[in-house]
Amino acid sequence: MALRPLTRLLQASVSAARLHTPPPSLHRSPLACPSLLSTTQAVPFSTSRVARFSFNVQDEADFKDRVLKNTKPVVVDFHATWCGPCKVLAPRLDKVISAKGGDVELAKVDIDNLQEIAMQYDVRAVPTVVGMKDGKVVDTFMGLVDEDILEVFVEKLSM
Repeated sequence: MALRPLTRLLQASVSAARLHTPPPSLHRSPLACPSLLSTTQAVPFSTSRVARFSFNVQDEADFKDRVLKNTKPVVVDFHATWCGPCKVLAPRLDKVISAKGGDVELAKVDIDNLQEIAMQYDVRAVPTVVGMKDGKVVDTFMGLVDEDILEVFVEKLSM
């Protein structure tokens, strides 16, 4: 019994295809199909404050300009896309840095793409987090840590 409506729909589709028009039940409305919407109707937005205080390091020159020459303290997160603990640590870092309201910035360094920088800072495992102030290393830790330890780590940088 349940196959009869499906059979009818398939027959309608086949006969409509012969006429080069889709059956009425298969017409798409602009609201049901995002590709039919005008691009001016979709407005991207973000509720995250993190984007203003964190950035992905692109290359060595970018690291020099945005980390070493930064007048604010910078937390450098050495991570890898394949690293499970890195994926757990990242939102914790984002939250703690965001809570500082821009007093501290977060630089994210993918060790697979920027091996030279990782070697300069003696990164032996990921995640490794380095706290820097005035271009100098203030503190470092390796591995996954709790949020309260991150808060103390970041607070030490902002003193």
